[in-house]
Amino acid sequence: MAEVQPPQHEQNLHLSTQGTLAIDLGSTNTVVAFQDGSMSPPELLDLSPISHRPGEVASLVWTNALSNQQPLVGRQVLDSGLSDETSAELHRDFKRWIGAIDKSDLPSHPLTPEQAGEILLHRIWNHLPGSLLVKRLVLTAPVDQALGYRRWLLQACATLPVEEIALVDEPTAAAMGAGLPAGSRLLVVDLGGGTLDLSLVALEGGEGRAAPLAQLLRFRGQDLKNSKQTLRAARVLGKAGIALGGRDLDHWILDHLLPNDPNLIIDSQTSLLNAAERLKCRLSNPNVGERETLSELASGIGLANPITLSLNRKQFHELLERRGLLKVLEGLLDRTLASARQMGCNQEDLNAVVAVGGGAHLPLMRQWLSETMHPVPLLTPPPIEAVATGALNLTPGVRIRDLLQKGVYLRCWDRRRNAHHWHPLFLSGQPWPSLQPLVLILSASRKDQRDLELLLGEPFGEHRHEVVFVKGLPTIRENSNLPDTITPLSKTIRLELHPPGQLGEDCLKLSFRLDDDAQLVMSGEDLRTGVEIEPCTLVVVQ
Repeated sequence: MAEVQPPQHEQNLHLSTQGTLAIDLGSTNTVVAFQDGSMSPPELLDLSPISHRPGEVASLVWTNALSNQQPLVGRQVLDSGLSDETSAELHRDFKRWIGAIDKSDLPSHPLTPEQAGEILLHRIWNHLPGSLLVKRLVLTAPVDQALGYRRWLLQACATLPVEEIALVDEPTAAAMGAGLPAGSRLLVVDLGGGTLDLSLVALEGGEGRAAPLAQLLRFRGQDLKNSKQTLRAARVLGKAGIALGGRDLDHWILDHLLPNDPNLIIDSQTSLLNAAERLKCRLSNPNVGERETLSELASGIGLANPITLSLNRKQFHELLERRGLLKVLEGLLDRTLASARQMGCNQEDLNAVVAVGGGAHLPLMRQWLSETMHPVPLLTPPPIEAVATGALNLTPGVRIRDLLQKGVYLRCWDRRRNAHHWHPLFLSGQPWPSLQPLVLILSASRKDQRDLELLLGEPFGEHRHEVVFVKGLPTIRENSNLPDTITPLSKTIRLELHPPGQLGEDCLKLSFRLDDDAQLVMSGEDLRTGVEIEPCTLVVVQ
């Protein structure tokens, strides 16, 4: 195992940029992004010689049992022409096996999936630019493998010289990367290099509930092995997948253009498939016309003469349809929606469809999703880095400055029960400043009502979260206890109604948010007249 070294931090402290590093380990590519503490946009890192483009490292590890040399990783494997070898020394698609209990179908390799993943993580760390000082490392995990990932990550990152390590689940990170608010229900379509996965998920949080937050695995250099904190992740309502990815599409292109070609020998596979991949990417460019024919040249090992691959988008789409891509999508979607219906979620309940992964560029897939899921909007954030940048948004200390130690409730009129009740606005453990405002609609509780009363309260005996702060950064422990009583915080606030409200009539739409000083700020409008309610500070929550 290669020795892990700090990336020259100690030599460059006076020039260093401090911040958070995000690593999104994928089946085909691993994305590496960095964000400093100044709220600047995330930066995709160039990790020469292992990244093939900024922020992207191929999830490939090559080991040679007969050599004392370090394993080859990422671009080193590609450049050596070893990426399509069938040898057991090539480790690929190992992500899906990390943390899995049943590995009976796993092919025989010199390294376990966990060992291959650890080598990849450590080599990425060792190739970080020397000017970066990583204070926090955030990693992503499939939502259905989070427990196994947590155990593996603690072990794999044990020697990394970083004070804090956090974990987020991929669907939540993808949603945050697409700008969706907490509480949303969405379909995440992820077409990567080796797999096609559909996940219908409900994001943690929403009205009166805490938003998603990264789970700390290490804090101030200490592993949180005894912490009762759990990963606040997306709730999976439906999921389906198949081992079909972008590389399979490359094979389809090659087989279509060079059927039974004598030049298509094993030694030429890499250069030909790479040319097919480049052709696929260019045909997925929205600026390319339907009938514009594009060409890519393949040359290299095993090819006596260069071979030109030519295709236009219409032919490409016909090829994908003929090979059954849309039928596969339809079957996976049917299975995913059927599972979601059993959980009480229908297609019309979705807030968005989010396409991520390299295959999200495919115009045919985008068109099919838009038409099939209409009127649910299709969101296409930068597909490769969406999960990594979303993970940065979920990490404490970058976008989220602090957590509430106490919650705040609003007394509201419940016209169904004909009585008042306490409605949670923000709960302990919720991040502030607010990522999204909380919107409530208040109704009149009697005939000719001339004002609405606002009474804020603080929960007493609420132990849903136990929050410990050290230098402003949190360790969270959770349980399911609810508040015993609500204690009023201040005198009653009266909002006048012009004209007077009638029994059961929706009168005011109010928006509540927490600002940079944890002050509860309210604004809104009269739904009947359109008159705005100017923002005002109600109380300091923290």
